[in-house]
Amino acid sequence: MAAKTDTFDLGRLRLNPGEGRRVDLSVAFEPLTFGSEAYTADPADLVLDVSRMSNSGFSLRLRLETDVHGPCMRCLEDAVIHQPIDAWEIDQPGGGDDLTSPYVDDHDVLDVAAWARDALVLALPTQLACPDTEACSERQRAMAERGGVGASDLEEGDAPEPAVDPRWAKLSELKFD
Repeated sequence: MAAKTDTFDLGRLRLNPGEGRRVDLSVAFEPLTFGSEAYTADPADLVLDVSRMSNSGFSLRLRLETDVHGPCMRCLEDAVIHQPIDAWEIDQPGGGDDLTSPYVDDHDVLDVAAWARDALVLALPTQLACPDTEACSERQRAMAERGGVGASDLEEGDAPEPAVDPRWAKLSELKFD
């Protein structure tokens, strides 16, 4: 079983230059917000590959898979998106911005939780939607027939009022003799 952690001390591995080690860890994600919608990600077991570089830095690889839960951007019903993550970082002290990881501090402590969360956000599609596009399209059609109201918004036996586009509202005032 993987150890749950937010940080990991790379120095405790005592790696010599050229050596590497694989570490199994577990991480929990804080809720994510995209465009005012809240999403949650399941806790995940991850594999951290750590290699000591010849110039005293680290090469790091993070691999995990998690499910992200939240509203579909098309039909607004609950959606679950399975997201694999494979991220790399290099941390070489004095190597400049390109070779310094923001997740490794001066004492060789890796912020696993921050790296996993950032990698998840970067791996997600720009618009989170139901993986089953056919079922999602059916829900969209049904929602349009109900005047834009989702099925979860209706009480038992309620019929939605048809939505009136404000651009056409003045036409309802016309009287025909």
